[in-house]
Amino acid sequence: MDEDSNYEIARAAEFIHSRNFTRVALQFPDDLLKDSTRVVRALRNKLQLLRESSDADNKEVGLFVMADTTYGNCCVDEVGASHIDADCVVHYGHTCLSPTSTLPAFIVFGKASISVSSCIEKLSSYALANCKPVMVLYGLEYAHAVPCIREALGEAARLSESISKLHIDFADVACSVIDPSADCKRSDELLRPVTGYSSVGSGAEPGTRHSIGGLIWDLPKGHKMEDHLLFWVGSENSAFANAVLTFNGCEIVRYDVTSDCLVADFSQQRRILKRRYYLVEKAKDANIIGILVGTLGVAGYLDMIHQMKELITRAGKKAYTLVMGRPNPAKLANFPECDVFIYVSCAQTALLDSKEFYAPIITPFEAMLAFSRGCQWTGAYLMEFRDLINSSPVEARNESQEARFSFLHGGYMEDFDVQENGKDENEVLALANATEKTLQLHEGNSKSVSKGVIKSGADYFASRSYHGLEMHGNNSSIPEPYLIGRSGKASGYEDEKSGQDGL
Repeated sequence: MDEDSNYEIARAAEFIHSRNFTRVALQFPDDLLKDSTRVVRALRNKLQLLRESSDADNKEVGLFVMADTTYGNCCVDEVGASHIDADCVVHYGHTCLSPTSTLPAFIVFGKASISVSSCIEKLSSYALANCKPVMVLYGLEYAHAVPCIREALGEAARLSESISKLHIDFADVACSVIDPSADCKRSDELLRPVTGYSSVGSGAEPGTRHSIGGLIWDLPKGHKMEDHLLFWVGSENSAFANAVLTFNGCEIVRYDVTSDCLVADFSQQRRILKRRYYLVEKAKDANIIGILVGTLGVAGYLDMIHQMKELITRAGKKAYTLVMGRPNPAKLANFPECDVFIYVSCAQTALLDSKEFYAPIITPFEAMLAFSRGCQWTGAYLMEFRDLINSSPVEARNESQEARFSFLHGGYMEDFDVQENGKDENEVLALANATEKTLQLHEGNSKSVSKGVIKSGADYFASRSYHGLEMHGNNSSIPEPYLIGRSGKASGYEDEKSGQDGL
């Protein structure tokens, strides 16, 4: 293995040395942990050379390997890095390039092998048969090959008149160094293309800027993504699924580098949209919503959580915020009172297959569709929660008290606003009163209305047959005296005789 080439030892060492970092966290995914010791050794040697050649009195750098990340491997694990008081993080492997909250990060994409000639052949032949302008997106592990692909494509265009007439654009890599963002929204300054990975588009005046999974590109004015053929280079991973859902109106073809073939059947990915729409309809009838914190490092996650709380409260429902690391069915089974969960995380870990869970798990975008009256789904789909911050449909919410039709209940439901009980009311009482009359069901054509009884989390817990530690008290306000238990080690408590004494 060539550590300096695949793991960019020289660039990482320069990043650390130029910023005078002394405690560096090295984040490896599970499949790359086997190379961590060699990477640390090579990086330490390179930093030592930079220290010796520098006139400044630089301190020795401490390198700490991180594994088993708190949340997704694609995000910078600022929580784990804070445990060793790191100054920065060097992230290796697959990444979503989400902006960080507190720590700077250097991203090493890796260099996966690819046949440039075969990729050019597949790309040009499919583009000639399609007759649409082509936008080439790719997994970041193939970003190193993009300049070679562009150069080979230009050479082929000079030799073939038909290829020269093709309109093929390449996306750019947004950045390889992430600095903490003071603004949670993605700005042009955060999206500067990486030197050496930049690609040449049509040369037209930029119109609309698009970004997804660490890639950025501009479309000329008057052009839409739906008019393009989306050509993906890479594997069928979370980054590709993100692209399929976000640009579901585009014709998409994927070049599978491993099997060296084109894949154009994405019916499975398109069926995901149908299921997501079903989950949105199911969430509309939910009464108690759990907000799952899926990241503690992506910039803007706190703003998104607060926005979700406001959205849920205005819809007359109850919200609970849950922090539990990576969610799984066993963890969420501890909260059976929650009818639906909202997962606030990066775009590439946001979609959880909730078939194994007891309650659906939706994204913040789907929550806005579900809990905003009068909001209808046009087919557009957003994965990045940062694109939703402060663009909430809460202000645009239809305050009409007209009933809505519930597809799951087969009848009309009336939603009530929490604020109708009065602003001076205690928050707890307001929520309790609101949840008691959140939903009313119109049965058939009759004028009678049956109210659904909705409980809060505390009421739901009180109705359980098992509460954990039972409290056997006489309802007296005087607390019972506590008892002092055993002290010492389990192998020999202080009130027990020693083994020799017992012989």
